[in-house]
Order: sequence, then C-alpha cells, then structure tokens
Amino acid sequence: MSRSEQKENAPIKLDKYLENNNEHESKRDSRLEYLLKRAELFSHFVTNGTKAKNAGKKGHRNKESAEIKPKRLKKEDGSFELPVSDRDEVKLMQYDKTPDYIDGEMRDYQINGLNWLIKLCENGINGILGDEMGLGKTIQTISIFGYMKNVKKVDGPFLVIAPLSTLQNWLNEAQRFCPSLRAFVLHAYKKDRPKLLKRLKEPEDWDLCITSYDIALKEYHKFRKPKWQYVVLDEGHKIKNEKSKMNEALHAIKSNHRLMLTGTPLQNNLHELWALLNYLLPDVFSSSADFDTWFDADDCLSGNQTTVNRIHVILKPFMLRRIKSEVELSLLPKKEMKLYVDLAPLQRDTYKKVLLKEIKVIKGNGEVTYAKINQILMELRKAANHPYLINGIESGPPYTTDQHLVDSCGKMKVLDQLLAQLKAKGSRVVLFSQFKIMLDIIEDYLVWKGYTFRRLDGDKQIEQRTADISDFNAENSDVFIFIITTRAGGLGINLTTADTVIIYDSDWNPQVDFQAIDRVHRIGQKKQVHVFRLITEFTVDQRIVQRAEIKERLDRLVIKSSRKASIKNEGENHKDVLLDVIRFGADEMLSDNKSDVNFDLKRIMADAKSKEDAEKARLDGMTLEQSSSTSVYQFEGFDFRAKQPVAAPSSTATVSETKVLPSKSNI
Repeated sequence: MSRSEQKENAPIKLDKYLENNNEHESKRDSRLEYLLKRAELFSHFVTNGTKAKNAGKKGHRNKESAEIKPKRLKKEDGSFELPVSDRDEVKLMQYDKTPDYIDGEMRDYQINGLNWLIKLCENGINGILGDEMGLGKTIQTISIFGYMKNVKKVDGPFLVIAPLSTLQNWLNEAQRFCPSLRAFVLHAYKKDRPKLLKRLKEPEDWDLCITSYDIALKEYHKFRKPKWQYVVLDEGHKIKNEKSKMNEALHAIKSNHRLMLTGTPLQNNLHELWALLNYLLPDVFSSSADFDTWFDADDCLSGNQTTVNRIHVILKPFMLRRIKSEVELSLLPKKEMKLYVDLAPLQRDTYKKVLLKEIKVIKGNGEVTYAKINQILMELRKAANHPYLINGIESGPPYTTDQHLVDSCGKMKVLDQLLAQLKAKGSRVVLFSQFKIMLDIIEDYLVWKGYTFRRLDGDKQIEQRTADISDFNAENSDVFIFIITTRAGGLGINLTTADTVIIYDSDWNPQVDFQAIDRVHRIGQKKQVHVFRLITEFTVDQRIVQRAEIKERLDRLVIKSSRKASIKNEGENHKDVLLDVIRFGADEMLSDNKSDVNFDLKRIMADAKSKEDAEKARLDGMTLEQSSSTSVYQFEGFDFRAKQPVAAPSSTATVSETKVLPSKSNI
C-alpha cells in the first residue's frame, strides 16, 4: 500500500477505533447499571428478612461452586437487564435472644449479626462480616455453624481458615459456646500432617475443621476434596492481592457458602476491596478493570459523593459493619495522642549522613533502582527511630547499657519520661514497634531501668507466647510492660489488663496499627484506654503517618460511612511512592540547623493538640498523589545533592509550589 493510500485509510481506522471504544464504554456503563440493580435485589431479601421460595432447594445453586449464577437477559446491544421476578417470598427464622444451642449470652448486636448471616445463608449470598475488631466476629460465626447443625440439621463440613495465632482461640470458643459442634485443628509439621489430613476424608466424624492459611496453601489440593457447606476466612484481607498464590488456592476450595471476617476490609486501596468481593461473588464482581474504572479512589478522597454513594449501594447487601462506639456502649472510647518528637543531636547527624552517603548514587547518571531507594528509606527510618539501629553509630566495643541509650534518641527521651509517669500512676503498658531490632534496644533499656516486662516477636514459640500472655494477664500481675512487634502481635491476643498503648513507630497500613491497639481496646476492657503514638517530626516517620491517615480517610468514606488509597494501584512498593516519603521534610526544614529542640514531655503533650489539628487541616481533602513533598536530597535547608543552601519558601507557598522535582539526571 502506498503512503498516500495509508493516509486516506487512517481516518477510517481512527473512526473505527473510536466507534469500538464508545461501544466498549457503553457496555461498561450497562454492566454498572446491572450491578447496581443486582445489589438492590440482594438488599431486598437481606434487609426484609425474606428469602426466595426456591432458595436452598435442590437445583437452586451449583453445590460444587461458590459462584452465584444470576439469571440475566441479554439485550441486542450486548448489555444486560434483570428479569422480572414474581417469586414468592418466605419468612426466615430470626432470633431476638441467644439461641438455645449457644452456651452463654450473646450481645444484642451479635444476635443481629447472626440474623444477618441467616439471611445471607438462606438466599445463597456470600458476604463480609466487617465488624470492628473486638466485637465478637468469632462467636457470631460459630452461631451460624450452630444454626446449620441444630436447626437446619446440616452437620457440615465447615472450614475456618485463620491466622496461626488464632487457631487455638477458635477451638476454645467453639467448644465453649457451641459444644454440639465437633471441631478440630488441622495444623502440624509436615511429618505429622498426613494423619490429620486423613480426617478430611471422614467428615462424618467431625463438623468443623480449623486450619491456618499456611496449611491451606500447602495442602489446598486436599482441601478441595470435601464438599464444604461453609468456608470462612478469618482476617480475610489476606487475599487482597488477586495475583497471589494464596488467592488462587482459596478460590479453588469450593463450598456452598463463603464468609469473610475482617475488621479492616479496606486496607490500602479500592482495588484490594474488589479482590475480596471477587472471592465472595466471582460472577457478580468479575472484572477488576471495570471496578477500577467505576470506583476511583481519587474521586472518593476529593469529595465525589456520587462515587461514594455507588460504593455504599453495592456493599450494602454483602457487608455488615458495626463499630465499637455505636454498639458496645460499656466500652469507653480510646483517647489517642500523637507526640511529635524532635531529633536528638546524634540522630540529626546520622540522618544527614545517610543522605550524604548516597550523594554519588543520587548525582549519578541514569535512574535509581527501587532497591536503592528502598535501602535509603530503611536507613532513614532507622535513624528516625534510634541511631544505634545503624551499624557503626554506637560507640564500642565494649557496649554499655546506660543513659546514652536515652540521650542519643528523641523518642527514647520522651519514652523514658512517659514510662516513669505511667508507672507512678499504676498503669500497665503495651508497646508496639515495627522493628525487632528496636525491641532489642528497648529491652536493654527496660532491664537497665528495672521494669518488669514480657516480649513477643516472630521468633517466639507458641507455648512461650501463651505463657507470657498468661503472666501479663494474671490477677495482680507485676509485669509492667509488654513489648511486641506489630506484625507478630497484632492478631489473636487479648491484653485487656493493660490500659495504655504506645505505638513507637507506625505502619504504612493504618489498619495494622488499629489491630494492634485493639489487643487492649476490646470487649472486656473496663478502663479508659490511652494511646500514645511517637512521631519523629519532619522525617520519613511523619510522612508514613500522613500517608496512613489519608488511607484511613478513604476507609471512613467507603466502609465506615456505608453501614488503594494507593492511587492507580501503585502500592507502597512503588519507587515513586518511596521517593515521595524520603523527600518529606524539606518545606518544614528550609532553615539553618535546628537548635530549639524540645524533649520535655509536658510541653510536647501541650503542643500535641494544636499540631494534630494543623496536620489534619493540611491533609483534609488531599489524595496520596497530591501529597508529594520535596526533593529527596533536601534536609534542614540544605541541598545535599548540590551541597548548597536552599532558599526558604514564602509564607504563602503551598506544598506543590515549594517542592523541588528531581530531573531525570538526578533521580
């Protein structure tokens, strides 16, 4: 074909492309309309306590699959519409008091939760029990198993997949509240596992199997064989990545009903929410691309009420969410205070040295790799937590445990005063840190100070873990403080004998910290719970907290008000996100080295409210993408890439106006 002929055909091809694109958009809009109508139909049966006359009868649903196959009428344009339904409706059994098959008393909202689960079960709908942590999702789940066994006369089999740390609690709760359920835990080392796995072939001898995510993944081909009545995922957000092997394995385990338990259904972004819904209702939520187009996190965060309302409509029939302040009136609301801490002189020098150390990489040609950026970020996080976390900073050998552990770190100076104050008034403390090596330093400090403590991290064996928790919770226990790595102790433990939580350093994901706090602030807590969050001001530490708060705001908009916000699904591992975190601090530190440092706890507490209000006002309405900061190489008013001072911004400048965007030559 000649060049002139190609030019003549170009507009035709363009028109065809636009026509196809418009047709695709039209079908996508039709699918959204169908989804909204489908949600409305589900809501009718779930809300009104009725079920379709043929629900649960033979042939109503494929018992080998958890997928709902709604009848749809396809129109000529390729879109779908719901058929007109004239099915009769049948009233469901609903409870107004604790069922006879449950030993003990359920709270009113837990009975309402059981009634909601019955509605889902009878109408063949899978769902998310998204109650806030500490409201008894376990007892509500056990009660629906009891309903199936004692009322519906269905002996299972039922399967619960849960974090390892919660397996024993699940077994204890099942035996305590519903003795008629024959339950066992399937978890063992590889050499002992075949004997337990053999029990899966004999479901007539048991009703409930409780296993861990690790075993479910390793032995998923064995779990595929039984014809499960119910599969329950405790802490179901573990399958938020639809591309993970775990997600794929759990999709392969078929059942008549699926239920997901999570107090944090929205952790990072809306795409992860789709992954949860896709597991529960794969036919209804089949396309992640469509979901991402319909529901943009930026729209929610920037105040687009239409998008927020659409999400509420769609989530309503599939998710039940209650929060403690609304239903557990005997539990006092927790009081949280953010303590903004200055860098100690040694910390400040260490922080700068980390930047100076990377000048050659920073100034080099070409693009910096993710691995290098992540390494810089980790070193800065260590410097913000304690300079001794970086090799070569602490003097020695010999290494000594004395006052220098406190004097070399701003957070430790504040923690030293705070613990003394809490000890004097008889409080008991649980402290969380992301870093096991940080707990090593804190442990040395506690030994030096003579404070009694227990420690829990990922290396702790289950037997010792259980013993330490029992020691801490024992009546008249003399253990003052429990130090825990956030990821190891954020689930499955009850520490309501404490009344104070200290978050030494925050997680990228706000829900992880909330889970940790709820080890103390939960049902059974009779004291006022105080939470102190330590934040090293104008460092990556503060930036991580800011990003976590924006994510938590997305959770409030989408989940809590409906009873990623990592935009464009970049996730926290994306290099640009990490660069943004490292850049933070330049706008606030474009001045000479700070000399007016403050480590007095009373002054820090007095300033906490005003600083938190100012931070909230600055972040209000901001998305993660809009919250970019300044150059990675600017700190304390000095550009470490160019090795020269930076001009301070005007008082009216905004974050976007003052940021220094790195060019390709210096990224």
